[in-house]
Amino acid sequence: MQSGYYSSAAGMVTQFNRLDTIANNLANVNTAGFKEDNVVVGDFMRIYKEARENLPLDNNTKEAAQFLNRTITKAPQVVDAYTDHSVGTMQQTSNPLDFALTKEGTFFLVETPQGVRLTRDGSFTTDDNGELVTKDGHRVLPSDYFAGKQPITINSSDKIIKVDKDGQMYTNEPGGTGMIQGSKLFIAQPDNLALLKKDGSNLYRYEGENDFVDLEGSSVVKQGFIEKSNVNAVKMMTQMIETNRLVGMYQKAMSVQMDDMNNDAINKIARKG
Repeated sequence: MQSGYYSSAAGMVTQFNRLDTIANNLANVNTAGFKEDNVVVGDFMRIYKEARENLPLDNNTKEAAQFLNRTITKAPQVVDAYTDHSVGTMQQTSNPLDFALTKEGTFFLVETPQGVRLTRDGSFTTDDNGELVTKDGHRVLPSDYFAGKQPITINSSDKIIKVDKDGQMYTNEPGGTGMIQGSKLFIAQPDNLALLKKDGSNLYRYEGENDFVDLEGSSVVKQGFIEKSNVNAVKMMTQMIETNRLVGMYQKAMSVQMDDMNNDAINKIARKG
């Protein structure tokens, strides 16, 4: 069996997986609040250093040596995946219902048919009932949502909407110039960002969403702005070129294994015959 061929094929599959991640990042380069995904490709030495104390066989035995000899021929593989949660560039829109979060690890809470989810995309609007919703129609939740289950409602008569840096909303006094305090945006801050799972439509799922407590005095809300994607298009294109070249190298290695080496072996056998 030509282990080099299978190792090259496995390495090519790894690069295809990496390419999928890069393509998804590039597809969302203009998606508000999107966070870049990355994968970690590990080789044998890295994996061995992390797991050598937990080998399935007793050390210093013939079986353990055979296990290591088999493992060392394995190809690079995706050993981990992570999301870069760094804050993206702020873009001013002057839309009073656009909001950006200026601190890493903070999120708006929204209500979806699948349950409460988190998002960094603060480009909101109102539906036919005057409720504050995302572009996909999901309710944007107020700070007291878990107590009363009431949405954020904006009356059609509210000509002026102001939101301070803590997410507290104010609307104009009917027939006057004063401002009335209204709902407050729910600002959530998960304890461990590594536990966040992307759930599609720029949403995140987190174990125990219903236990979140509004982050008071957050000073992270910026009205009239949206946070752009933190994807670096130039870096992604560079990684795509690198990945395509690696695929070509693995393909060449597979060709050498199956064609050149096999032909060489056949010719040697023929000469001896």
